[in-house]
Amino acid sequence: MTMKTKSHAHNGNGSASDNSGGGSSSPSPPPSPPRHSSLSYCRRRVRSKAHYAQSLKESFGGGILLRRNLRYLLVLPMLYLSGLLMCVGPFSAIVGGPAPPGSVYRSHEMFWRLWRDVEADNSSAVELSSVWKYKRLKEQRPCPNSTAGRQFESSGPSGYLIVEANGGLNQQRSAICNAVAVAGLLNAILVIPRFDFHRVWRDSSDFGDIYDEEHFVATLEDYVKVVKKLPDLLMERYEHNITNVPTFHVEAWASISYYLGEVYPVLQKQGVIRIAPFANRLAMNVPPHVQSLRCLTNYEALRFSSPISTLANKLVDRMIAKSLRAGGKYVSVHLRFEEDMVAFSCCVYDGGKAEQIEMDLVREKGWRGKFKRKDRIIKPALNRINGKCPLSPLEVGMMLRGMGFGNDTSIYLASGKIYQSQRHLAPLLKMFPHVHTKESLATPEELAPFKDYSSRLAALDYTVCLSSEVFVTTQGGNFPHFLMGQRRFLYDGHAKTIMPDKQKLVVLFQDMDLSWQAFKDQMKEMLSESDRKGMMVPRVRKINRKTSVYTYPLPECRCLQKTIRL
Repeated sequence: MTMKTKSHAHNGNGSASDNSGGGSSSPSPPPSPPRHSSLSYCRRRVRSKAHYAQSLKESFGGGILLRRNLRYLLVLPMLYLSGLLMCVGPFSAIVGGPAPPGSVYRSHEMFWRLWRDVEADNSSAVELSSVWKYKRLKEQRPCPNSTAGRQFESSGPSGYLIVEANGGLNQQRSAICNAVAVAGLLNAILVIPRFDFHRVWRDSSDFGDIYDEEHFVATLEDYVKVVKKLPDLLMERYEHNITNVPTFHVEAWASISYYLGEVYPVLQKQGVIRIAPFANRLAMNVPPHVQSLRCLTNYEALRFSSPISTLANKLVDRMIAKSLRAGGKYVSVHLRFEEDMVAFSCCVYDGGKAEQIEMDLVREKGWRGKFKRKDRIIKPALNRINGKCPLSPLEVGMMLRGMGFGNDTSIYLASGKIYQSQRHLAPLLKMFPHVHTKESLATPEELAPFKDYSSRLAALDYTVCLSSEVFVTTQGGNFPHFLMGQRRFLYDGHAKTIMPDKQKLVVLFQDMDLSWQAFKDQMKEMLSESDRKGMMVPRVRKINRKTSVYTYPLPECRCLQKTIRL
């Protein structure tokens, strides 16, 4: 069912600022006026002659001190001002000038100013032939020279590898892929990865709750041996408590040589090794046979568990049925506008002082004193200018309407609980009445088993986004990167992804003189730029953290399957 919300009156307030100072509010008394009587002048002349010799002796050293003090007096204000500039951002904010372009959230004002034009303009809808042209069936070529399985032949395993993956759904997914790669590299037997419970994600799911364990083990059988637990003899050694296994702390983005030189000897000696935490503990730039294991794990072995995949496929079918106006095709949006994301970004929207107080409480609850450290300076204006602020639902709606998507477009929102959802979703629903979420597509009974598990809910969103013809990412992170990579893999590099230029967007959203037509022209240009960025990279020669195998599948990844049907 389509989401409904109450319309709210337009709030024209901009972001709040606190101009209170730390000093006294009472002004200092004015200095006394100078005295010009001739008597006092003569007395000063007499005193000055009498003490001339003594003052001459002192003046030499005093002059030096005075000159030094003057230098300090000149330098200190300059240092103070430069510190202010670094802490609070642009100089105009200090001297009271206009806010720099893009530094203030005024999108709600822009929306209401242009709303009549937006509402009247539904004639330039995106041509279906250009947006919805990719099919859900792709033929894949078989790999001519697959090398993943033949690199790890040995007389016997070196020991057991235990890893603890931390973070959310896709950070854990990265850790699992790395664990398989490391197990293959070290010729180790991998114990089904354990998931670390995090106070922000608050998900106690085990591996089997999210992924199909049997499929995982069977897919990797010819490459890496995977077991569900340690043998009883080893468990007895550690009192049947896997956390008693000594922890090996591995540096982030560790190289192959590090694992072979430092980790492998310990594994051979002890017979079992535990690495925790295990997020980002393997470099992206690894030999092809190790990279192939990552590919095999990510695109073949990791399949969602039956409860997740069953409901997720139902949601896809229902989303297609809701999109009959466009031939069953829809747009999915990864909207990172949950309360914790808004708080973590340290960005300011249109909630004024109440929003600031609320976000301070959320930051303290989720990250304790992290945001109150002396070395942590919060700069909302600078964050926004640099494109680090999550797009609000209103901004996403204006961007898509500007790009040409008509108000009959069906949109699926992949998101947790949206911050102040009624207020922030109202403008989006005015522009796109056909907005759906997992909560609106599924019944309460269907969602009940997933309700308190953020990773399982994210897996539902992941599947529905994977099946959409157009995917919009608004904030980055592991979720969109993994999703873009898998869509490239499925659609042979031709999946349509919209990656907005937020540094450009924030400037446009603050320009109160911009017409709707001018805004549309900018959005059409951004859409074309997104198409260029979203194209498949056939072979990334230089692998780094931004161009990982998860985002840009190499040919070794793309030829894993002959036929893929969603």
